[in-house]
Amino acid sequence: MFTLPDIRKLVGSKIRDYRKARGLSQDQLGEFCGFHFSYIGGVERGERNISLENIAKIAEALDVEPKMFFDFDKPYLIPPPEEKDILLQEVVALLRTKNISQIKMTKNILIEIFNTFSQK
Repeated sequence: MFTLPDIRKLVGSKIRDYRKARGLSQDQLGEFCGFHFSYIGGVERGERNISLENIAKIAEALDVEPKMFFDFDKPYLIPPPEEKDILLQEVVALLRTKNISQIKMTKNILIEIFNTFSQK
């Protein structure tokens, strides 16, 4: 049986493992999920009693299932991210800070850019 501090440290350690495997800093992960880097650090050290909603946000940002943070018998098994994946995560993190009209405008600009390059 786990005590609360134990389970927080175990989950935090798994989150740290996945974050590092993705080549992300605490600041980058925090940006991807909308948290301050100090919150991510507190979670990873087991100092924070993280909610299920925040576990889901972190799992989504790391592209893993939330249940992976609770599988203490298996080491993390994800390949290191490719440059394309890192760049896509950065773009998504940037867009998450924008309102819907800015996101739509960005989408339209990208479509025009891609259409222009595909015609050449």
